[in-house]
Amino acid sequence: MRIVVALGGNALARAGGKGSWSEAVGQMELAAPVLAQVVGRGHELILTHGNGPQVGRLLRQDELAEGEVPFLPIHVLVAESAGQIGYLIQEALAPALRRVRARRTVVPFVCRMEVAPTDPAFRRPTKPVGRYYSDSEARRLRRDARWTMALDRSRGGWRRLLPSPRPRRWLEGRTVRDWLERGFGQSCVPVVTGGGGVPVVARGRGRYDGVEAVIDKDLAAALVARQLNADVLVIATDVPGIALGFRSASPVWLRKASLRQLGAAATRGEFDPGSMGPKVEAVTEFVRRTGRVAIVTEISSLVRALDGGAGTTVSRL
Repeated sequence: MRIVVALGGNALARAGGKGSWSEAVGQMELAAPVLAQVVGRGHELILTHGNGPQVGRLLRQDELAEGEVPFLPIHVLVAESAGQIGYLIQEALAPALRRVRARRTVVPFVCRMEVAPTDPAFRRPTKPVGRYYSDSEARRLRRDARWTMALDRSRGGWRRLLPSPRPRRWLEGRTVRDWLERGFGQSCVPVVTGGGGVPVVARGRGRYDGVEAVIDKDLAAALVARQLNADVLVIATDVPGIALGFRSASPVWLRKASLRQLGAAATRGEFDPGSMGPKVEAVTEFVRRTGRVAIVTEISSLVRALDGGAGTTVSRL
């Protein structure tokens, strides 16, 4: 099978950690043997991943270097984080693949994701990035940098908000799919559209310009899975699967779910728009448009989830 796995933050950064490189390596080394098992079974594996903590640190580095080094646009930082995390995955997954005698090379790509310049998200930024700011800092940044800021006093102050437009087209998707169709997937593990991909808009005559935005990595993964004609989309996260009544005293974890069931639950407001909501939207979109299955699971349970023994498997019926 051709399997697209979207790695969540738990595979890349330890909750409550300091964000050091050694922590990231240690966390990825926990995920790598599980991913290697999938490849060892003979499946084609394509990886994509988030980048929230990494972009936040790059933003902070820019702030600390202000006055000596010019600020870089967000779309450039997304590209930087894709390279950084791709290298992290290479370093951890390559030896794990050797241990299961899978002769495959991990190949990260810096990928662009086209968005519409008229997307409503540009008029109403909602995605928080970076650190928390004081009242005076927020006033200065709204005035001088024209940032959109939101107050979250319970968490420490103001944060910058960025647009999160919907992904429309993965520009490198056709090329990667052609390579897979020619057997590329039996020799390599591609790592694509990190952080949702670098957000760009079309300017005509083959030109694309980066924009100040971030793309939801789960929605991007659904688009990647469709463009690559994947058999299964897996959203790997830090909870066992999809639950009804998640914040209640007795949540109901779903082993199987239909599109109708998830649609009704979403209408009731079951899924937090800042966590499980985009994941449910992504798997629903993939299943609805392809007729294939999608899975939400913890990374540690990935192999069992593919066999139907863990996680939540979403299908049309």
